[in-house]
Amino acid sequence: MPNYDYVCQTCGHRFEVFQSMNDAKLEDCPVEGCDGKVRRLLGTGAGIIFKGSGFYQTDYRSDSYQKGAKKEGESSKADSGSSTPAASPPPSAPSGGASS
Repeated sequence: MPNYDYVCQTCGHRFEVFQSMNDAKLEDCPVEGCDGKVRRLLGTGAGIIFKGSGFYQTDYRSDSYQKGAKKEGESSKADSGSSTPAASPPPSAPSGGASS
């Protein structure tokens, strides 16, 4: 459940409320003696997605992408394991010039 910020239009009191998204918006200022109306501030209550060192961006990928990446990784392992290393060519004789 997100936190929502409200501000009173009469006294200017700002406060934060922990509410469900399904709860009705607050209408009255909680300050005693103030009968002002409050309004919810925009831009608050958004979810957080962690990105950066220690978090994987690929955690949020679709299932089809993850299956394709897994299949690709398995095929590349199979390809690298079945090939034999190429034999290195024999060393060539030095091309030193013979004097005649």
